[in-house]
Amino acid sequence: MARRQTLAVAIPFSQIVFCGECGEIYRRVHWNNRGKKSIVWRCISRLENTGLVCNSRTVFEDLLKDEVIKAINDLLGQKDDFLEFLSNNIEIVINEQDTTAVAETEKKLEELQKQLLIRANSKEVYNDITDEIYRLREEKHNALVEEAEKKAVGQRLMDMTAFLKEQPMLIDECDEQLIRRLIGKSMVYEDKITVEFKSGVEVEVEM
Repeated sequence: MARRQTLAVAIPFSQIVFCGECGEIYRRVHWNNRGKKSIVWRCISRLENTGLVCNSRTVFEDLLKDEVIKAINDLLGQKDDFLEFLSNNIEIVINEQDTTAVAETEKKLEELQKQLLIRANSKEVYNDITDEIYRLREEKHNALVEEAEKKAVGQRLMDMTAFLKEQPMLIDECDEQLIRRLIGKSMVYEDKITVEFKSGVEVEVEM
């Protein structure tokens, strides 16, 4: 059985915990129940008037922390399988990247700019050229956005791969840096929590 390692104690769940019932975000609340103070997380629909009726459960912060640690340890416990999954997905992302699309669009734009200048100097109609320039500019913008998204996905996959390789044992605690590095979103349901890692892997933990 893998040994456990303590990393830290602080767990910042702000902006990453959501309600599985209504979809709203969970908020950290200081509770004082008959003189007993505690920190819990509750759906904002139960704290404010969001227009949604929600009966989602209240979760103690310690429990939320434990469930996230279980999810991370679930990955660590199946490290080899997840590393293979991540490797395959990294290869897919790399193969999908097309660095020539933007360059080709830029060449077309340069040529159209020359044609536009010629027509303008000759006082000819050039509406068709300007329309095509606008279309290609939008095409270039979309291609750049798509490439940036693919690079971001690839980076998240590589980051998770690095974590799994560098972490030799299970963990007892995790800190803000680790949470922000690995986890994209967590959904709270009545009997379970799903933890969605930034790599796209999702782990379900029963409560």
